[in-house]
Amino acid sequence: MELICPAGTPASFREAVDAGADAVYCGFRDETNARNFPGLNFDIAELRRSIAYARARNVKTFVALNTFMTAGKEALWYQRADEAADAGADALIVADFGLMAHVAERHRKLRLHISVQASASNPDAISYLVENFGAARVVLPRTLTISDIARISKRVDCELEVFVFGGLCVMAEGRCSLSSYATGKSPNMNGVCSPASHVRYRQFGGDMLSDLGAFTINRFSATEPAGYPTLCKGRFDIAESKTYAFEDPVSLDAMDQLDELRAAGVKALKVEGRQRGRAYIAEVVSTLRATIAAAPAERSVLMKRLKALSEGQQTTRGAYEKRWR
Repeated sequence: MELICPAGTPASFREAVDAGADAVYCGFRDETNARNFPGLNFDIAELRRSIAYARARNVKTFVALNTFMTAGKEALWYQRADEAADAGADALIVADFGLMAHVAERHRKLRLHISVQASASNPDAISYLVENFGAARVVLPRTLTISDIARISKRVDCELEVFVFGGLCVMAEGRCSLSSYATGKSPNMNGVCSPASHVRYRQFGGDMLSDLGAFTINRFSATEPAGYPTLCKGRFDIAESKTYAFEDPVSLDAMDQLDELRAAGVKALKVEGRQRGRAYIAEVVSTLRATIAAAPAERSVLMKRLKALSEGQQTTRGAYEKRWR
């Protein structure tokens, strides 16, 4: 199975290549990609240099154009797709049907990968994308079990890619409205979830409060590390408890289920983390590369190295083991 790794900057891109990625995914410095944060992403010159660096080392480059096009501004997405193709990208990761049609018509030799943002999660939806746009691969949402994936694999004629490590989103990807409700900025349209411009921390008594827009998201004691405020990872008063309503601050780690994923028909293993620094990328990618090559009994020992890099220093198998609270 291929190891697909993130890069938010050219420096992180080189680290991912050198650490053992089979392919690196990245995006342009604008709203065409779902990690549209200040200080991240690539201009066309940086993308060209990065693709050349990867190709010289037999590593592929996937360009994420994984937001939904804004009506009246479609030209920006079409332009970025054309630029990525001209720069030598090995695949485009796309969520919007209109952009899929553009890629299928204008760049027939370029592989089209369906983004997790498209939320294609059943055989009928995936087959539609294959038949109408020539999709070569679909990145499956993180809401499916391994048995779900196995059933889908038997009924579709394309490659399947799944997330195995990094941030875990409990929403149906491509359908999240929480951030746009609080900030007016949409992850699926503008590429920004909980933009830093809307984040604020403040002291309240001996506690630290975190705000997103006009909403207080969390309250931390002096001995508790303050997490980044996103609505899906906020603590709220629910009935008689004060707890995380949607998602605990925890990272996905499904690396102990490699054999099951392979048997289910998975072609590629994806790592989340384009907003992470180069040191994180180097450590995570090198560890996952070693884990894939290791015997099953050795994998848990190797993965312990990444515990401290996980959100809240906790990990979960997520929907792969389907234990809902």
